[in-house]
Amino acid sequence: MMNFRLKTYWQRLKNSKDGRTVASNMVYLTILQCVSYLFPLLTMPYLARVLGADGLGRIAFAAAVIMWLQTVTDWGFNYTATREVAKHRDNPDMVSRLFSTVLWARCLLALACLLVLMLLIVLVPRFRENWLILLFTFIQVPTNILFPSWFFQALERMKYITVLGVTLRFVFTIAVFVFIHTKEDYILQPLLVSLGYLTSGIAAMYIIVRRWKVRITAVPLTRIADTVKASTNVFINNLMPNLYNSFSVILLGMFCLPANTGLYDAGKKLTTLSNTLMSVFSRTFFPYLSRKIEKHNLYRNFSLGIALLVTLFLIAAAPWLILLFFGSEFADSVIVLRITAVAVFFIALNEVYGTNYLIVKNHDRVMRNLTVVSSLFGFCIAFPLVYYFKHIGAACVFTLTSVLLGLLSYIYARKNMLQDSNK
Repeated sequence: MMNFRLKTYWQRLKNSKDGRTVASNMVYLTILQCVSYLFPLLTMPYLARVLGADGLGRIAFAAAVIMWLQTVTDWGFNYTATREVAKHRDNPDMVSRLFSTVLWARCLLALACLLVLMLLIVLVPRFRENWLILLFTFIQVPTNILFPSWFFQALERMKYITVLGVTLRFVFTIAVFVFIHTKEDYILQPLLVSLGYLTSGIAAMYIIVRRWKVRITAVPLTRIADTVKASTNVFINNLMPNLYNSFSVILLGMFCLPANTGLYDAGKKLTTLSNTLMSVFSRTFFPYLSRKIEKHNLYRNFSLGIALLVTLFLIAAAPWLILLFFGSEFADSVIVLRITAVAVFFIALNEVYGTNYLIVKNHDRVMRNLTVVSSLFGFCIAFPLVYYFKHIGAACVFTLTSVLLGLLSYIYARKNMLQDSNK
């Protein structure tokens, strides 16, 4: 019976243009994510042993700060612009208009973020101590603007993201072994990443202008303001998780030793890689579900099944994984990995019922409110848990908040589904 169903699904997939598109995009993004796994798995053991917990901690602190600024620069366009371009992709003039508006909006937001960062470096001692790595890491913000992966996602042309992404990661991996040799070289890690994004970004812009004839034009400030306003709910939805995610890392950097930040970052690194793998399913199905939400059940079963397997594997293999990739100096990261591994399933639950249902159905405000409530919960528990339990407390903050957000997204999405079925 199961074999018959698989053959039926396969036959339907081959005979469906949409099915072939989704399958092709899934293959390309899976290749990209496999490479995204492979290259960090090559560099992580090397960086952990060369830079130590202290060096990794400083890198993690700078990355957590810049994550806030990156989220501001994205402003939810990765979803709202993807949604709009997916709907109008057969209208070249509208696509050019949308692309230009988002591009200039992100540039203005990046400039504002740079001014804020400079102010923090001047006023906050811990920021002033790490000013160089903060500025090097900030370069990733404008270079990321040049690499508009959301555009390729909207057109469901993931092969371009894959080719450029694989090239970026290959060059960065080689550069790590060539240029980083001592503990003091931790400063080079974010710079190498930024240079990689710059190269891929220039190539991406060339492809967009030449392949799809997108015209980058001047845009009135009023249109930029309207576009920013229209994406505010999704922006808040994307920003709020920083209150419990990267904010915990900032608290560790402010109140604890860099080594504590390094232990937390090492333990959570494998969880983050797993969540990146899970995002393949979310990114692949988002434009497809924007057109055919009735296929949601297929995506739900696939995504949650994989997420459960990943969670169980990380919990069981945590001691071996930490020893293999980071060494005995990071033994205290085992508990961090096991705690944060639980979040993998609930983050997938939020992707399934939040991003790929509530946002697809234009319930941006509902998703915003759920994220605000969960993030404020994480923000409130972060101070005592991080202060008293350091890296273990930060892991608990991340997981507890992810559990709450996943459950809330599920509850409200199911409620909406029942209302739709009763109409």
